[in-house]
Amino acid sequence: MNIPNSYLLKRIVIIGSGFGGLQVATKLSNRFYQIVLIDKNNYHTFKPLLYQVATFGLEPDSIAKSIRFLIRKRKNLFFRLAKVNFIDINYNIIYSNIGELEYDYLIIATGSKTNFFGNKNIEKFSLPLKKIGEALNLRNCILHSIEYALSIRKKKIINFIIVGGGPTGVELAGSLAELKYYILPKYYPELDLNKINIHLIQATKKLLDGMSESSSNIALNYIKKMGVNVWLNNPVKNYDGKTILTKKVKLKSYNVIWAAGVKGAIIKGLGNKYIANNRILVDKYHKVQGINNLFAIGDVAVMKEDNKYPNGHPMIALPAIQQGINLAKNFNRFFFQKKIQPFKFKNKGYMAIIGRNKAVCDLSYFTISGSIAWILWMIIHLMKIQGFRNKLLTLINWITQYFNYNKSISILIRPYINYNNILH
Repeated sequence: MNIPNSYLLKRIVIIGSGFGGLQVATKLSNRFYQIVLIDKNNYHTFKPLLYQVATFGLEPDSIAKSIRFLIRKRKNLFFRLAKVNFIDINYNIIYSNIGELEYDYLIIATGSKTNFFGNKNIEKFSLPLKKIGEALNLRNCILHSIEYALSIRKKKIINFIIVGGGPTGVELAGSLAELKYYILPKYYPELDLNKINIHLIQATKKLLDGMSESSSNIALNYIKKMGVNVWLNNPVKNYDGKTILTKKVKLKSYNVIWAAGVKGAIIKGLGNKYIANNRILVDKYHKVQGINNLFAIGDVAVMKEDNKYPNGHPMIALPAIQQGINLAKNFNRFFFQKKIQPFKFKNKGYMAIIGRNKAVCDLSYFTISGSIAWILWMIIHLMKIQGFRNKLLTLINWITQYFNYNKSISILIRPYINYNNILH
């Protein structure tokens, strides 16, 4: 990997530049350690806003920031664009597509990937939404479907089906509904909106399972009023690329978006005894149980020592950020032989946006919804985006869209695909 030898400083290798990995890399003291950050992308993605890229609300560069830009002022911090394939925990070596590298300490912060629950058909035919490329694929699919709908005379229906009633699914359904009723009539005045249906399928009895009953009911009411067909307590059984089969209904669609869950992105080399439910077992100091120089944080890690979260912390950005900060501080404390601190998750609440002036927030002691929750959602997400330019671009887009529902949806930026595989 062409990393300079570090004889005076211990080498810490961090795999993953998501919310957790980036916090560790930028808050570790580069005077005490040589730091190597590895990721298969050369940018950090603000994933909570991927659905807005998919539905024409934001451009990809608004939610992505160059890793090299973010670390440009830090010495003894090296970035390598690589995919790590295997970890040798016995000899402290990682193997990647660009070579191997020895480490003194290894931090795994690889995040999560889409969970298809072992269904190969769903994995093959559905559209996931975990990466910028996948958001652009979905955007292209939406636009191709709409363009082709204008060329047919038969009363065929375009079904956009979202599987998963968590924040991603709810926010995507709301955004598609706004697209249908406020944006498409401007660009496609001859389009019959009755040809377009939006379905949201949830396996459990309520939307937003991690939130309060009140927020769930409010979100359900919002989403139904926006014209989305909601199917609760309706797990998906199969999807063959044309028809989705669920417990209650069978629907034809070439546009099935899978937002039904995630699992840890685990690298080969760790034995099964270190893994539980597709996440790496760690103690309250983020150390992989039984290995003194191996740590894991974020979605890929599960810490069962927190009594409030016996099955691990939520697989969202906030725990990953807090874990990254805590681990970096502990390494800095360790250098001075100070007492390290166990991790304590500070839950600041959960939130989801459904549409303009429609959002729900569960805070520590109360729930808010409507315009106030919507503004709070925007402020918090804007603060977390990396880089002033990206914050400004996002804010300008949001302000413009608020006043005139202005989205530029007329450009197809992906190759031609077979229209016959879009509509039924």
